[in-house]
Amino acid sequence: MSRLVLLCCCAATMGAMAWAQFDRQQIQRFRSRQGETDFFVDRNGVPDWEVDRDFPEDLFTFVRIRYNQFGGAREKWRTDYPDSDLNFSYRLQQLTALKVNPNPIVLELADPRLFDYPFIYFAEPGGWGGAPGTGLNFAEDEVAGLRRYLECGGFAMFDDFWGEAEWEEFYREIKRVFPDRDVVDLDRDHPIFHCVYDLRETDNLQVPAINVALAGLTYEREDAREVHYRAILDDEGRIMVMICHNTDLGDGWEREGENESYFRNFSEKIAYPLGINIIFYAMTH
Repeated sequence: MSRLVLLCCCAATMGAMAWAQFDRQQIQRFRSRQGETDFFVDRNGVPDWEVDRDFPEDLFTFVRIRYNQFGGAREKWRTDYPDSDLNFSYRLQQLTALKVNPNPIVLELADPRLFDYPFIYFAEPGGWGGAPGTGLNFAEDEVAGLRRYLECGGFAMFDDFWGEAEWEEFYREIKRVFPDRDVVDLDRDHPIFHCVYDLRETDNLQVPAINVALAGLTYEREDAREVHYRAILDDEGRIMVMICHNTDLGDGWEREGENESYFRNFSEKIAYPLGINIIFYAMTH
């Protein structure tokens, strides 16, 4: 653990590094190593890198959770995929001392391999406009499995859902996992906001989708003007569940190369620094 903390702390020096947007001229393709998907993922120009052959499994792997595949009009779990996951993995490798798997993976909650990974990510857990059954909609075995995973030291991040209807849909499902634990608001003094990057002075940690940002707004609907970062804690005060409501860090990762203003104002200033802080916290607590 002390070695991991030291390596992660090296990331604090990366503020002087350039956040140059990489070009996307060459397309690379790979098939998931884990066998958890049946489709090819297009790297879309995101650079690949070699892993240490002596320690091929000694890596941080970004894990996206596939949920409720057939409950909604479209597969919400795939929002911003795969560019979001690829870009974020690349930035972790580039800007920190962590050794990162260049191939992020997708798992389901019932997969026993879930316990091999300390961090998991959920996109759009509020469903389609908060419509019942289009969000997480956990099966009973998923409820039990997710609780066990989190209580054993795992960390789950929920991102990109907006407004009160989607909050209610998410809250109903997460309370099935933890009916005995409260959801708490995180204030800016919490270590997760300044453990690597100090974000206490950032005025607004809200990341909109790129089309919303280019329209001059930071919120995607009228009842989502205020960003909320919330959590569910274990008995020791550790964050088990990180809840990013009324914000879309995933779009800040996915769309970083499409518009310089969006990159400078949202990807560079908020989405990547906060994402890196969240990974640092998850891996050291």
